[in-house]
Amino acid sequence: MDLVPALQEPLKKVLGPATAKVMAEHLGLHTVGDLLHHYPRRYEERGQLTHLADLPMDEHVTVVAQVADARLHTFASSKAPRGKGQRLEVTITDGSGRLQLVFFGNGVHKPHKELLPGTRAMFAGKVSVFNRRLQLAHPAYELLRGDTEGEETVESWAGALIPLYPATAKLESWKLAKAIQTVLPSAQEAVDPLPGSLREGRGLVSLPEALLKIHRPHTKADIEDARARLKWDEAFVLQTALARRRHAETQLPAVPRKPGPDGLLTAFDDRLPFTLTDGQQKVSREIFDDLATDHPMHRLLQGEVGSGKTLVALRAMLAVVDSGGQAVMLAPTEVLAQQHHRSVVEMMGELAEGGMLGGAEHATKVVLLTGSMGAAARRHALLDLATGEAGIVIGTHALIEDKVQFHDLGLVVVDEQHRFGVEQRDALRGKGKQPPHLLVMTATPIPRTVAMTVFGDLETSVLDQLPAGRSPIASHVVPAADKPHFLARAWERVREEVSNGHQAYVVCPRIGDEDDDPKKGAKQSKQPPEGDADKRPPLAVLDVAESLAKGPLQGLKVEVLHGRMQPDDKDAVMRRFAAGETDVLVATTVIEVGVNVPNATAMVIMDADRFGVSQLHQLRGRVGRGSAPGLCLLVSEMPEASAARQRLNAVASTRDGFELSRIDLEQRREGDVLGQAQSGARTSLRVLAVIEDEEIIAEARQEAAAVVAADPELTGLPGLRTALEALLDEEREQYLEKG
Repeated sequence: MDLVPALQEPLKKVLGPATAKVMAEHLGLHTVGDLLHHYPRRYEERGQLTHLADLPMDEHVTVVAQVADARLHTFASSKAPRGKGQRLEVTITDGSGRLQLVFFGNGVHKPHKELLPGTRAMFAGKVSVFNRRLQLAHPAYELLRGDTEGEETVESWAGALIPLYPATAKLESWKLAKAIQTVLPSAQEAVDPLPGSLREGRGLVSLPEALLKIHRPHTKADIEDARARLKWDEAFVLQTALARRRHAETQLPAVPRKPGPDGLLTAFDDRLPFTLTDGQQKVSREIFDDLATDHPMHRLLQGEVGSGKTLVALRAMLAVVDSGGQAVMLAPTEVLAQQHHRSVVEMMGELAEGGMLGGAEHATKVVLLTGSMGAAARRHALLDLATGEAGIVIGTHALIEDKVQFHDLGLVVVDEQHRFGVEQRDALRGKGKQPPHLLVMTATPIPRTVAMTVFGDLETSVLDQLPAGRSPIASHVVPAADKPHFLARAWERVREEVSNGHQAYVVCPRIGDEDDDPKKGAKQSKQPPEGDADKRPPLAVLDVAESLAKGPLQGLKVEVLHGRMQPDDKDAVMRRFAAGETDVLVATTVIEVGVNVPNATAMVIMDADRFGVSQLHQLRGRVGRGSAPGLCLLVSEMPEASAARQRLNAVASTRDGFELSRIDLEQRREGDVLGQAQSGARTSLRVLAVIEDEEIIAEARQEAAAVVAADPELTGLPGLRTALEALLDEEREQYLEKG
């Protein structure tokens, strides 16, 4: 998409080493092609100026405005004791507001000569406040007309639209624009990645024309044409990469895994105390059809919190064991691996006691393997894996180590994909004699387009029904600062739940031990700072637990759980809580995924505004797992009008995870949409918006699948091949692999 051979010229040859260095370090631009694909963020019309009234504080801005007046003041200072210090104050206006510019010392001479009243220019700098007025100190500027140089400048901003680029303090927008003017002639040599038939069929302009129009538009229609074309480039190249992955996977051999007619799966189904929901049956059929083929299954199983994903995954694992293979389930944390192991053994009963006295006829062994196991237990588990004695293995990343050998690995189930790197996924896959089937589970609902973009190499199944017997969860926002008595009432509600024989969670954003630097905690908080509540560090588990035990929850059994505890201690705490010995568990988000205690009915989330929308939804899913209704209280000190409170109101108002994930994405910047997938890489989506451009992504996926089916090596489409190579440089390889 970016680099086409003619455009691979390094910028330092074209623009000189100093400019090239700034572009590489601050914007990640290295070649002429990179720079041509650095598109304007927006455009200013000559007659229409940026609203000075709407300037954001502390941000680097570019404004187009007219000088209203300019005054030179002299003053005494330590450097100029005889009143020889100089300060130039320039007021600029755009009709919507006024802004003060200040220049000091030797820096006043040039602007004093050039910034005369009536002069129009572009100004760039960081907005700050001085004497309660907005100002730019020592802004960089570029005159827009007047002297001969200015005339040239106006010429170089061809047409009435001035492109404003994503810039940095080191490189103003117009310097980028000038650099782009220098390399723009190379756009003629851009090799088009789109097949001609597709381009003509959709009435899209050619790539050279699109690049020209996005950087030097004469009309708004030019910008629309260019964006429509460049969106297709991004969607199509990305979907082609994913389609090729899917195609390559279908070429791999795999052992078909079909359950026997009266085997382990049948025995398991017979002992289930309930019937599967329609959704569970439908998704199970999709999975069993995939498992029966002779190429590896690649399926993403999306399920609302509590929709019974684990049961569906377990049935798939049993089907594989039935056919003589082994199945492994990977969990992101030890707490979760232990939890899965416990619940699988409970669900299977005597079917999990293979080779033991009292084990059922079709039984197999279910083995747990984690990093913190003792040497003897570990040796034993490894032996069961290597001999095939253990049909089902549940563990953490420890399963990927070289020492771990399987007898015949048939299925890998990955829980919570977004916490799991693809190198790990591949390492595990390499443990099978042939590539095993793969099932990825997530409880984070992903809108369809994001699934197509981020998980585009996986087929998707969705579980959206809740099993019978799951109780409703009531969610409320508790405005702790505005209404402190609401918080007092929240703790009373917790006491009421406990007195009715139930238990409660209290979740905090931070641990609070001495390694836990509050400054760092504040930095890591998921949401942008808004208002005063953010000036204090986020609330910490250890502090909150102590103040609750001495105060509003005095007399109740309160325990803590967090990620820095020893694995055995964590397990002991979870066990006591699951057994009902602890009334209230004060924890970090370690309980976010997979923890299942049906007797826990209440959850209080402290500083709820510090968590993301989908994270809050995940946490809330830990209550209401039994027959009693659940209660989730979102405590926040944010003011009512803040965006953070609106987010919390959205979470409180709906239980639909897909609806929430859309809200979440609409509130975040586009670059974050693929956040986990990007592994920090610069987003490769520049003009494509995952939520808005749903149709383009869906159509591009179909087109790409057709192109790849007809010509998997893309021999007839050299431009597309080149664009793919550029997309799949190492950095973006990780992006596609969804680390």
